[in-house]
Amino acid sequence: MSYPKFTKEMVKTHTILIPSMADIHFRLFERALIGCGYKVEVLKNKSEACCNEGLKYVHNDTCYPATLVIGQFIDALNNRERTDDVALLITQTGGGCRASNYLHLLRKALIKAGYPHVPVLSLNMSNLEKDSGLVIDLKMIRKICAALIYGDMLMYLYNKTRSYELEPNASKNLVDKWIQNISNDIDANTGIKFFQMKKRLNEIAKDFANLKVSKAKKIKVGIVGEIYVKYAALGNNDLEDFLISQDCEIMVPGILGFGFYCIYNSLYDINLYGGKKTKKILPSLLIKYLELLEGLMIKAIKKNTEIVPMQPFKHTKEMSNGVIDHGVKMGEGWLLTAEMVELTQIGYENIVCAQPFGCLPNHICGKGVMKQIKELYPQSNIVAIDYDPSATKVNQENRIKLMLAIAKERL
Repeated sequence: MSYPKFTKEMVKTHTILIPSMADIHFRLFERALIGCGYKVEVLKNKSEACCNEGLKYVHNDTCYPATLVIGQFIDALNNRERTDDVALLITQTGGGCRASNYLHLLRKALIKAGYPHVPVLSLNMSNLEKDSGLVIDLKMIRKICAALIYGDMLMYLYNKTRSYELEPNASKNLVDKWIQNISNDIDANTGIKFFQMKKRLNEIAKDFANLKVSKAKKIKVGIVGEIYVKYAALGNNDLEDFLISQDCEIMVPGILGFGFYCIYNSLYDINLYGGKKTKKILPSLLIKYLELLEGLMIKAIKKNTEIVPMQPFKHTKEMSNGVIDHGVKMGEGWLLTAEMVELTQIGYENIVCAQPFGCLPNHICGKGVMKQIKELYPQSNIVAIDYDPSATKVNQENRIKLMLAIAKERL
C-alpha cells in the first residue's frame, strides 16, 4: 500500500506535529527544528482521551507507549479545524523493540480514523525510512545536540532544587526563563557553538545556585525504565509530581545517556558480531563530540554550584558490568541495569522502575536483574511498576507508597 509522503514543498506549507515526552527537552527540540526551517508543534493534549483514542486503533497487545502516542496524534487531529496542512513526526531507534514498528501502526491507525492523507515522517539514524522528507544534516544535528545538553542540564538542576525551594515555583520559573533564553539563541543561530554553550551553561548553573533552598533531609528516589514511561507524564500518570507530593527528591537520568547508549551499541555490534572497522569512525566521532558537550555541563555545575554533578556516561556504562552484558541491547537493555546500579551507588537507592506491561526488554533488564542488584547492594529498594490502560493509578501509587514506607524507616 502506498502512503502519502512528506515532500520538500511541504516544508513551507505543513506543520509537523510531535508527540510530547520530556517537557523541558521537547520544548527545546521544537525550537531547534523550527531553527532548521520546519514548522513544528509539540502536542500538549494529555487527557484521558489520548488513551481512549489509542485503544480504538491499536491492538491492546501492543505496548502502552504506542497506544498513547498514536492516541495523542489522533486526538490532536480530531480537534483541529484543518488536517490537510499537517504531518506527523515519530522517532524510530531501529532496535529489536516494538517501538521500531510504531510508524506502520500509526499509518494504519490514520487510515482507520479517517486521515489517510496525513503524511508521517520518521526521525531515525538507521535508514528505516529513507524518503521521509526530513533532511538530517550537520546543522540539525548540532542544534538537536545543543538542545539535548541544555535540556539535561535544566532537568537535572530542576530536580535537584524543586523539592527544597523556599519560594514556590522558583525553580520552575528559572526553567521557563532559560528555555526562553535558549530558544532566542537558537532563533538567532547562536548558543550552539562550543564556547557559546560553555558561557550559557555557566550562567544557568549560577542562576540555580542563587535559589533559596532548605537543608531538609528528604527521601531520594530514582526513576528508570522504558524511555517513554520514564519521562512522559502522560505515560507514567504524573509520577514525578506524585513523588514530589510525597516529600521526595527525585533523580531522572538524562536523555543524553540514551543517546550514548544507542551510539555505543553500534560499536558493540561490530565487536561482538564482526563488521568493517570503518563503520566505527562516525559513531566514535559522535561520542567524542557529545563527551565534550557533556564535560561542559558537568564542569559548569561543579564550578558554580554546591550540587554534585552527574557522572560522565563513560562511567555509567560500566555500571552494568557483573550484572548484565553490553550485548543485551533490546529496548533500554544494559542501560537500564547500569542506571539502577549507579543510582544506588550515589544515594538514590529507592528506585521506581517504570515499564509498560508486557515489555519484554524491561522485564529482563529491569525486573530480571533486581535480585542480583539487591545481592550486590543490600540497601537497594526497587519497585517495578507496570503502566497499562487497565492499570489503575491508585494501585500504582499504593505500590510506590509501600516502597517509600521502607525508605522512611531507613531515613
